Amino acid sequence: MAKVPLIGLTLDHEPGGAPADGQWSRLPYYALRENYCAAVGAAGGLPVALPHDAAQAPAYAERLDGLLVTGGGFDLDPALYGAGARHPSVSLKTRRTAFEWAVTEAMLAAGKPVFGICGGEQLLAVVLGGRLIQHIPDEVPGALAHVQANPRHEPGHAVTLAPGTRLAALAGTGELQVNSTHHQAVRDVGEGCVVAATAPDGVVEAIEAPGRPFCLGVQWHPEYGVSSVDTRLFAAFVEAAR
Repeated sequence: MAKVPLIGLTLDHEPGGAPADGQWSRLPYYALRENYCAAVGAAGGLPVALPHDAAQAPAYAERLDGLLVTGGGFDLDPALYGAGARHPSVSLKTRRTAFEWAVTEAMLAAGKPVFGICGGEQLLAVVLGGRLIQHIPDEVPGALAHVQANPRHEPGHAVTLAPGTRLAALAGTGELQVNSTHHQAVRDVGEGCVVAATAPDGVVEAIEAPGRPFCLGVQWHPEYGVSSVDTRLFAAFVEAAR
């Protein structure tokens, strides 16, 4: 029987509060959309949620076969990539970021697969030495609407895949329709990392580290399964974790 790889998924965190304020609990709680877990399970992985304890990152890396860094409605501290002033649109979740940074570093050091989605791609890029655009509308002339108005299970715009990349080989095509819900993006990548896809306005939509077993990040949300390539992404990630 084929091994079922253990895939760690990072969680969002909310401080809790009154239901009238949109909070599920008055006490602090974790949150994760079901479709992240469903996509990992459908690809043959065993999804497990990872509480935010950075001190446990080495232990997680020892036991996990792969790491999925999920997205969320927050940003990285610009100080992490050497930026100056913080854009007014930037909001932080420092405890979540500290944990995701620690567990990503630990998994990379262990040579295990890492898959970053949306904000998870941005974190992966910065861990690997890259920098971010803090607010696309202010920094990219003629930018697309990267926060689409239509539902996330529908495409928002096209992306062009870079020839010769793992992503292009996996997709089997040079262009892909994706969903889009982000106001930041990768500005440039670190050493050993390449841009794997771009939007028509030049915004980076995917990165990968060719010298690693599976180290890939996408700016869109493939857990919604907008195209068959999204399903293949999860399948390749889980297969790399076997």
